[in-house]
Amino acid sequence: MRTLEGWSRRLKPAVVRGGRALPRLWLVSDPVRLPDPSAAAARLPRGAGVLARGLDGAVLAALALMCRRRGLLLLVAGDGRTALRLGAGLHVPDRVPARGLLPFLRARCGGVRWALLSVAVHGRAGAARGRRLRADLGLVSPAFQTASHPGAPALGPLRWAGLAARSGRPAVALGGVAAGNAARLPKAGRGRAAALAAIGALAGR
Repeated sequence: MRTLEGWSRRLKPAVVRGGRALPRLWLVSDPVRLPDPSAAAARLPRGAGVLARGLDGAVLAALALMCRRRGLLLLVAGDGRTALRLGAGLHVPDRVPARGLLPFLRARCGGVRWALLSVAVHGRAGAARGRRLRADLGLVSPAFQTASHPGAPALGPLRWAGLAARSGRPAVALGGVAAGNAARLPKAGRGRAAALAAIGALAGR
């Protein structure tokens, strides 16, 4: 059986500003399910990405150091100033406003190459936000049923592809993504998956 890392290698990576290829595999932290992603991040292949959400300050600082040493791309959720201080990218959530967004956007406009920007895309509003901010990538979710939101309706492959295409940004599939269902995601066309993201499938829970 293929691993999620194995499925991610079959995807065509998206290329952003300066010809940089984005990671095809992302580990996502979670305040409840994965409050310290350091151990899981240490198992990621070089060139993968980590999205840090709701981490304690000390945990985040240690994670940022690990990512630099191991060649992992780090995104900090919801706090542009912290992202700039750590030399990380910024993830803009869908349901809460991002702090320090303007300083981060100014850094991007000023040519800071590592200031990558991602947005959460749960519907049309998130897709429009990604286009407006000219984000480098959109995390389109939930692709499948997910333990993070039990009982919440999933998009499924077809609706996921439609929303990914609407976003107009390279799309990362998040939400219940695992080795057993990754093959169901589109790998070609405007609504293709440029990367896979997970909590449980990469953290063993």
